[in-house]
Amino acid sequence: MSPSSGRAERLAAAVHERGLDLLLVSNLVNVRWLTGFTGSNALVIIGGSGEDAARILLSDFRYTTQIEEQVPPTWDRREATQELVGPALAEHLPPAGGGTPPRVGFEDRAITVHQLERIREAIGDRAELVPAGSLVEGLREVKDAGEVSRIREAARLADIALSEVVGQGLIGRTEAQVALDLEVAMRRHGAEAISFPPIVASGTHGALPHAEPRAVPIEAGVLVTIDWGAQLEGYCSDCTRTFATGEISEDERAVYDVVLRAQETSLAAVRPGRSGREIDAVARDIITEAGHGDAFGHGLGHGVGLEIHEAPRLSRLAPETPLAEGMIVTVEPGIYLPGRFGVRIEDLVVITAMGSDVLNTLPKDLQVVG
Repeated sequence: MSPSSGRAERLAAAVHERGLDLLLVSNLVNVRWLTGFTGSNALVIIGGSGEDAARILLSDFRYTTQIEEQVPPTWDRREATQELVGPALAEHLPPAGGGTPPRVGFEDRAITVHQLERIREAIGDRAELVPAGSLVEGLREVKDAGEVSRIREAARLADIALSEVVGQGLIGRTEAQVALDLEVAMRRHGAEAISFPPIVASGTHGALPHAEPRAVPIEAGVLVTIDWGAQLEGYCSDCTRTFATGEISEDERAVYDVVLRAQETSLAAVRPGRSGREIDAVARDIITEAGHGDAFGHGLGHGVGLEIHEAPRLSRLAPETPLAEGMIVTVEPGIYLPGRFGVRIEDLVVITAMGSDVLNTLPKDLQVVG
C-alpha cells in the first residue's frame, strides 16, 4: 500500500515553516513512510510547491524495478550512479538560482559526521546545510486510518500467537524455546516479521526489564513475563503479560496487583490534551505509594509505528506537549525486584477523540499456566 501524496505535501509545508528551501531525508524509515520504498539505499530531496516543488527519490540500479512497483509516479524517481550521500546528491539537487544559496536541511540524527563532510565536499558553496531535527518523525507521530488498521491487525495476530503458545503450557519448557515458538506462531498467523526478539523471563530473571530468553527450564510456582510483538506491512505491535506457573507468594501477588492497578488507572488517563509526563505520573504515583518507586525505572510508554520505539513518549522526561488523536502508545508500568522477581503489564492503545482504544484483547488478571 503506497502512502498518500498528502504526506509529502505536509512535509514540504513543515520544511517551509522551518525556513528551509529543501530537506534531505536519509533515514530509511522516513523514506519508506514518505514514498513506500522498502529498499536499503535511498535518499529523498523534498521542498517547495507548485512549479518549484522538488519531490525526488534517489536510489541505485538494484532497486529500479522495485521503485517502479512501490513508489507512486508523483515522485521524481531517479537512478544514481554514485554515492547517494555525496556526489549523487549534488548531481541531483535542483539548479541553484542567483542570490543567496538555498538553505538545505538534513536529518542530523541520521547523518554521520563522515557523511556530512561528504555532502559538504560535494555541494561546496551551492547551498547552506542546516540541521533540521526530526521533521518527518514529528509528522509520523499521528497515524492515519491505514496505519492504525495495520497496527491493529499486527496486535490481533500477536495476541492469537501468544494464546496458542501459552496454551501449550510453560512449566518445563525453556525460556528460549517459548520465545522461538512464539516467533514461529506469529509468522504462521501472518506476521511478516517480529517487532523485536521476544522477551521471556521467569523467576528471578523477570527482574531484568529487557531480559534475554535463556536455555533454562521454566519452573513451577514462579512469575513469567512475556513481551512480544508482530510486524505487518512494516508496522509493529507491542504487548506484555506476566503469568504465574502455580502458587506464588503473597509478595508476588501484591506486586502484581499494584502493577495492574497502575496500568489500568494510567490507561484510563490516556486521552488527547494530556501530556506524556502527566500520564506517566498517574502510574508512577501508585507504584511509589506502594513502596516500589525505585523499582519502576523506565518510562510508562512509547510510540509505536514503523519503529517499535518512536515518539511520543510517556515518561518523567517527556515534553509537556499534549498528546493528539491518532497517536499510538504503549502503557507498560513495571516493578522489578533484583534477585526476586519482576512484573510488567503492557497494552497498545490508539488515542481517540474521546480517550483511547486498546488494541490488545488478552486478559490482564493474573493467569495461572501449568
